[in-house]
Amino acid sequence: MEAPRMTSAPAIELRSFTELDAVRGDLLDVYAEVRAPLLHLANYAVSSFGERLDRHGAEPGFQAVLAYEGEHPVGYAYGNRIEDGDRYWQRTNPAPSEKYTEHAAVALKEIGVRPAWRGTGVARRIHDALLASRDEPYVTLMVNEAAGDGKVHALYRSWGYEDIGHSQPSPASPRLTVMIRSTG
Repeated sequence: MEAPRMTSAPAIELRSFTELDAVRGDLLDVYAEVRAPLLHLANYAVSSFGERLDRHGAEPGFQAVLAYEGEHPVGYAYGNRIEDGDRYWQRTNPAPSEKYTEHAAVALKEIGVRPAWRGTGVARRIHDALLASRDEPYVTLMVNEAAGDGKVHALYRSWGYEDIGHSQPSPASPRLTVMIRSTG
């Protein structure tokens, strides 16, 4: 049974984690519902996400912020610190400006909110909570421009992100747009 669609900002609690083990199960649970229509594609399979999550969770500066309604996780964002020369930047074409790579940046690797909580501001609250404790000057992310018929890309633009290039992180991945903004 589908949860009722929220019409106003739900009463949620944001929790921050720097150790993946404490929250891995909740991340996988929310991911599976968020990406349900795409799970049949190799790049979006829960097992593929779990492999990426384990790799990201072991990287420097890992942090996840999850939104909970009671003990029920409803959304998440996670990222880690990347330095000049990181494979993230190496796969970005054209190469990013030195102003973005001369200092470490936050790479927002995933953000997702269960369908019933979309459109309530939960994603923005999670995003902003993740950045609030970071000291890197920039945050970058990759987005599939086709996601949500372009609505996801437009949402990130409305949050202050700008396009700086493209990347294809793996052969199974779609071509993604690399976006960046200041963390402040």
